[in-house]
Amino acid sequence: MNRFADIVAKILSVVLYPLFVPTYGISLFCYAYSLHVAPMDIRWILIAIIGTFLLTCVLPITAIWIMMRRGEVKDLQIEDANERTMPYLYAFMGFAFWAYLLVAILHAPLFLSYIAIGATIAIGIVATVNRWWKISAHLTGLGGLVGSLFCYCIGIGAIPTIGTMVLWFSLSLILMIARIILHAHTPAQVCAGWLVGLACTALPYCIVSLCAR
Repeated sequence: MNRFADIVAKILSVVLYPLFVPTYGISLFCYAYSLHVAPMDIRWILIAIIGTFLLTCVLPITAIWIMMRRGEVKDLQIEDANERTMPYLYAFMGFAFWAYLLVAILHAPLFLSYIAIGATIAIGIVATVNRWWKISAHLTGLGGLVGSLFCYCIGIGAIPTIGTMVLWFSLSLILMIARIILHAHTPAQVCAGWLVGLACTALPYCIVSLCAR
């Protein structure tokens, strides 16, 4: 049973790897926006998704792979907190370029712009905190996706369904348990990571929207 739990936990850790989450998110929100609000130009969607994938996934993973070849990190999961500083800096740069792409070049809908900026801030916070405490990047990513859902709903004036909320909160809880099973983080570290991701992606746009009213 313990072996099965470890295998499931490792699969979840790979599928929900933090650098994959922005691509999941941008794909989801482009689809949802086109379905519920207004059709988005397919070329814009492709540029946004491909740009997101290259800047928030390929660029940082390439940097980590080079560091692995040099013996500076052991693997892509980077379980050793002492090895995380430089990979986080590369990820932060990739996320910053991604935010610039959406905000200044593609002129993305306001909620998407705030999501990208918030995600970049979250990476910066995690990179800073990691110097003293191994906060969970996996849960920061998933918390950011949940926060992005709130941001999207506020942006289009919708209320998330109970089923949607149960799904995302359940997935967050399952990933928390998975990271604890793998002894990658403590309960406090996974909860802190999730809250950082949630707050950074949801609060800025919420505050701006409330002030605008």
